[in-house]
Parts: sequence; C-alpha cells; structure tokens
Amino acid sequence: MPTGWVLPRLLKVLGLESDKKSIIKFEFNPKDGIDNPALTLAEDTDGEGMGEPRFYLLSKGSEETFGFCLHEELGCQGHVIRQVELGGLAQRRGLQDGDRLLQVNGHFVDHMDHHRVVQKIKASGNQVLLAVLDGESYEAAKALGRDLSQLLPSDIRPRLCHITRDKSGFGFSVSGPEGVKGTFQLSVRQDGPADRAGVPPGSWLLELNGDSVRSYSHAQLARKLKQSGSKVTLLVASSSVEEFYRLRGLQVTATLADTSWLPFKARELHMVKGPDGYGFLLKEDDCSAGGTGQFLWDVDAGLPAEQAGMKEGDRLLAVNGESIEGLDHQQTVLRIRARDDQVTMLVIDPAGDQFYQSMGLSPLLSFEDSDPASDSCTPSLPSPSGSPGLCRVEVGPKGPGSWLVAVANSIEIAQSPRQEEKRRLHQAF
Repeated sequence: MPTGWVLPRLLKVLGLESDKKSIIKFEFNPKDGIDNPALTLAEDTDGEGMGEPRFYLLSKGSEETFGFCLHEELGCQGHVIRQVELGGLAQRRGLQDGDRLLQVNGHFVDHMDHHRVVQKIKASGNQVLLAVLDGESYEAAKALGRDLSQLLPSDIRPRLCHITRDKSGFGFSVSGPEGVKGTFQLSVRQDGPADRAGVPPGSWLLELNGDSVRSYSHAQLARKLKQSGSKVTLLVASSSVEEFYRLRGLQVTATLADTSWLPFKARELHMVKGPDGYGFLLKEDDCSAGGTGQFLWDVDAGLPAEQAGMKEGDRLLAVNGESIEGLDHQQTVLRIRARDDQVTMLVIDPAGDQFYQSMGLSPLLSFEDSDPASDSCTPSLPSPSGSPGLCRVEVGPKGPGSWLVAVANSIEIAQSPRQEEKRRLHQAF
C-alpha cells in the first residue's frame, strides 16, 4: 500500500477528512525512534483555521433581485443562505449556499428572529451590506461557544446627519489636502449645530444633500454649502469606518447609514376601534417624488386615531407589521380591515416623508434604527410572487416543507394605474 495513501485514508475512516475543527499532531517517542511516530488527533480548541466573516455589498435595480433565499431550517442553526441563483447578483459577488448571515448593514442579526432579519434586508431597499460566515466555520464556532459578534468590527456604519444652522453657521469647518478633490475632513465646534446633529469630530465627508463629494474641489464644496440655505444633510464616516470600506473596495452610501440622529422618524400607532370607528380618512394621492401613496386625513378629535397620535397628512407605510409598498388603495383598505376591532399602523409625517424621498431613501430605515423589540409588529416588504427571496423552511421527517415569510428581492413593485384612471380613492374608517 503506498505510504502517502495511509493518512488520507485514516482521516476518511475517522470522519475527519476536510474537518477544520481538527488538526494533526505528531508526538515522537524516543524509545521507538523517529521512524515510528505515534499519531495522535487533537481538537483545535483555539479555533485556528476557522474562516473569517466575508462582506458583500449587493446593489440591484428596482426590477432585479438579489438572487438568493434566506432560510430558517429545523435542525440547522442560524439564518442560512440558500438557492443562490446561478449567474445572479449574489453569486457574482461571492455568496455561497450554506453561508450563515451574521450582519445586515452593520446590525448583528444572528440572535434575531427570522422575520426581523427579513425586515432589515427589505428596509434597506436596492442596496444592502451583508456579512456572512461559511457554514462549517459557523457550526465550529457555535460548538465552541464563541460569541460570533466578536468576529465582526463593532462599528462599520457611516452616519447621516441633518444640520440646521444658527447665527454663527453650521458649526463645522472643512479641511483637505491642497489640490486634491473629494477628500474633506470635518472639524466640529463643541455644542454647535453640527455637534448636536451627531457629526463626529474628525469625520470624513462623503455626501452633501444626497450627492457624492468625490469630484468636488474645496471651492465647489463651499459653493454647494452656501446654496444649501439654512439646512444641510451630510453623510459622514469616522476614519475607521472609511478605512473599512476603502480596504474592501466598497462604496459607502446613505442606504448603509445610521439614521438614528435624524430628526425624522416613522411612528407606530396602535388603535382599538370605538363605537364611531377609528376616526380617520385614508386617501390615495400623489407623492412628491412621483408615484402614489396612501395618506391619512380628516382625523376626528377624541377618537382612537387622534388618541394614538395620528396627524393630518401622515403617510401610511405599513399595516399590522406588513409594508404597503406596492399595494393599491383597495389592497391597503383590506389590510386595515383584516382585524375586526384593532389595527397597528406605521406612519411618517409630511416633513419626514419629503426628506426621505428627496434623499432617495425608504422611511422604513428610520424605524429600523429605532431598534424595536423583536416581537413587535415590524414591516416586511412584499415582492412579486415566484421570484427568489427570503423564506422560512422547516424540514420534517417527510422532507422539506416551505412556508413563505417574505420574498426579499424587489422593494418597488410596479402597480401603476392605467393612464385613463385619474381618480383618487378614499375610504373612511
């Protein structure tokens, strides 16, 4: 028998072939001589050889899909990447079947309910940053009791800050290498407008009012700031965050940002129907950025809607934990009526709606950064049926059975009314 065949054959018999959790150690017995070593197998308790988390920035068009499914499987830990579409976006970036999802846009998700993870991906829109670990390394880490959050950098999110100037200005100054475009570092005045808006001292400026500053000279940036009037929105990143993206060749965008410092927040309203109903009118109308939306009007004083905090002109975003993105008026009405005597709505006021639309962002991002409890009603965005997406799969004794939780790949679903339909719909509740 060839000498070189013995060790691989032995490993295969012992079930240790290609096992990253074990290493081979040779202990030489002086009495037997160097030609007769005693072979021992030892557990790699230090986890050496374990894979590292991988980061993928997926960017798609509104009619495209991300090209993978996210499963929750009986007898399999974690949120599992499955059905990676051949030639699709996820496969082209390097996502592999069996990978475990650890992080979505900087949020650690391994401990979260599956539905919450679905929501975080959906709220991200057409761009999402995923951190994954290969399945074998994930199982090994779990077996060793590892805290998987410790494998990931603690802060990889840029910050979106909205600043209102006072009589002394915006409260920051800009510096950069002479003659170099697009490199601007911010000095922040303590307790000034920028400081109160959450701009970290020494951070790097990436976007101004939704536009990249990469091609700006210092003079062009100064002119843009002057044209902003009394309010300005900055996308900024600390040196460590900027380095994280730069070293991986990833572009930083507002979709990935921490929005918790913004003054514009989505609000969750819970109402129990009274004898006179909820006390509001749902009306379909045009959105400022195009398309149509569902808006709340005629809020009756003293009735459940007003008592829950509903305001005239609020835009409806979700009903009973399900986003209404892509739904028409009648479908939205049916969602509200699905429960006889109560309803939970996610809404945003006109100023917040205008802000997020002007930035090309979903208002749902602000709800995600409020970090609601995992068992609360959280929106999950719909997608065309039949497209690859996020799903929950449970495997029983007779094989896999699939229950769709949410399909994850296209936030914007074309529900355009026919050209001849110009009427606006409304419904009292």
